[in-house]
Amino acid sequence: MHNVFDRGNDILGKNYKNRRPDMTHKEKAIGYFEQQFHCSQSVLAAFADECGLTEEQALKLGGCFGGGMRQGEVCGAVTGALMVLGSLYGQCDKNDLDSRMKTNKVNDEMMKRFKEKNGTYICNDLLGCDISTPGGVQYARDNELFTAFCPKMVESAVEILEEIIAENK
Repeated sequence: MHNVFDRGNDILGKNYKNRRPDMTHKEKAIGYFEQQFHCSQSVLAAFADECGLTEEQALKLGGCFGGGMRQGEVCGAVTGALMVLGSLYGQCDKNDLDSRMKTNKVNDEMMKRFKEKNGTYICNDLLGCDISTPGGVQYARDNELFTAFCPKMVESAVEILEEIIAENK
């Protein structure tokens, strides 16, 4: 198991000076994102402990959801947040309809709040280009959207996620 907080290095095996046990979720998520993990991985891994996951498990689980599943669909930061909410409140017993209702509620709330705060939860619409095409990816790179804009979406998703968790304790 990898634990960046105990050994002072990250999953990539590089020292990361800002990793501390007292880091906020937002700091952790931005730290992962700055290490070039996807937005989805960054949000999920920032909450790995709360979800009962190792850092490695969280990074692997979130690996296919960045960039709206690489199709510009639902923002990966939102998807990462939904994975956290599913881990915390998700239904695991077919007869437990209360947990299903709770999961539906927190899912809808995450989507609604992110859209209210950012105008949409669709990656292509947030970025203003179609990242499912090479031209769209190049436009996003040329305009530094992945490095300047996407971290704001990671922060936004983490802020909303923390609010929802606090409200559902």
